[in-house]
Amino acid sequence: MSGTVAASAAAPVARPAAAPLYGLILAGGSSTRMQRDKAALAYLGKSQLERAFDLARRHVSPVFVSVRASQAADPTRAHHPLIVDSVDGEGPIVGIRSALAAYPAAAWLVMACDLPFLSDAALTQLLRKRDAAGLATAYRSVHDGLPEPLCAIWEPAAAAALESYQRDGGRCPRKFLIRHAARLLTPEDPRALDNVNTPEEYAQAVAALGTGAANRSIPLKIQYYALMREQAGRSEETLETSSTTPADLYGELTARYGFTLLREQLKVAVNSEFSDWSRPLRAGDAVVFIPPVAGG
Repeated sequence: MSGTVAASAAAPVARPAAAPLYGLILAGGSSTRMQRDKAALAYLGKSQLERAFDLARRHVSPVFVSVRASQAADPTRAHHPLIVDSVDGEGPIVGIRSALAAYPAAAWLVMACDLPFLSDAALTQLLRKRDAAGLATAYRSVHDGLPEPLCAIWEPAAAAALESYQRDGGRCPRKFLIRHAARLLTPEDPRALDNVNTPEEYAQAVAALGTGAANRSIPLKIQYYALMREQAGRSEETLETSSTTPADLYGELTARYGFTLLREQLKVAVNSEFSDWSRPLRAGDAVVFIPPVAGG
């Protein structure tokens, strides 16, 4: 018998783990066109900054607010965890670079604070399609097809490239994403990334939210099974909610009860019929989130 040992098949190369994902709300702008602080603008009784912060916190943790040094004591911002601009320059690229410098091992879900139509469903889509091995994952504008850098995931690998880009005179994160290939997604909700920059746009957004589905509060009957029943501490409940789809509702309930199952692991039924996650919800609907079935 030969003493030679046959070489074993090469083991598959493991991909490095994705960087932890933190949240960053950009609220350091000067609001020149709005003529007032955009972070403090109110929708449905809550400031833009609070709405954005709460939305991000339902999906990632921790969440920080990006500010200029002169804004750190501002009452609208000061009660949140802050990342103060630590690099030279102006504009959102400074806020993004400052966050990457503050926590070099983290990736960042970056959101502008002036996106009143952004939803749980839009963030869920972005996180689900994240390219953790690239520089960034962003939405493609429905208006011009260009990248939307201010509702995007920026990976740690982007830090050095952004530094070089800014050192060479670059200031626009959108142009950076055009130059450096990023994963671009088409938003399922075409209005999710509409922002407000002027008093006229703000008035239009207030009117749209005030008369649209986002302003309503409807009663829904919700049933929980298995692990979700344990985490919610109940098998069913009726609650008033402004969620407009099962996707938004699951994001709201996850923030409330700390559900650990991903949406991809569940099926959803509305009024005893399997449903799409984007189906519009109506008053009195009965919603059931169906977890995986254990056993074989």
